[in-house]
Amino acid sequence: MTEQATFAGGCFWCTESVFEQVEGVTDVVSGYAGGHVADPSYEAVCREETGHAECVQVTYDPEAVSYEDLLAVHFTTHNPTTKDRQGNDVGTQYRSAVFYHDEAQREAVEAFIEEVQPGYDSDIVTEVEPLEAFYRAEEYHQDYFEKNPNQGYCQLTIPPKIEKLRQKHAELLA
Repeated sequence: MTEQATFAGGCFWCTESVFEQVEGVTDVVSGYAGGHVADPSYEAVCREETGHAECVQVTYDPEAVSYEDLLAVHFTTHNPTTKDRQGNDVGTQYRSAVFYHDEAQREAVEAFIEEVQPGYDSDIVTEVEPLEAFYRAEEYHQDYFEKNPNQGYCQLTIPPKIEKLRQKHAELLA
């Protein structure tokens, strides 16, 4: 049986590309969560009209990879100490968030943040909130890096994240 986890950590093209590398992850879908508008468009999210964050919904086999391992990947491959920003991407849609699916996930992420906070020079600002709805992003956003490997933004931002994943979590790679 599979489970799901939902993470926001900047551009969903980057986040999706990272989680697709992890052993035990069976699907990664780019989408939107955390806002107040049903079925938002990418353009409305980018104009900060919806309150949604760009995020990914990760389907995984808990026998192969734990939720805590996924949290470690998430916190390693984005900056959880910058509010509404990842690198040059600025806006509420790029905020750091974990949208928990149940009470066990909420407890796990809160304990994880408390455990790793001493390793950061600044406070972790990752939002921890219940997943109320997940909206799949437009089809052209799905598997974006795989479909557009030579796109400039992707070339600059995704390979360093994947390299960081390889350095810090090689044991989790597919």
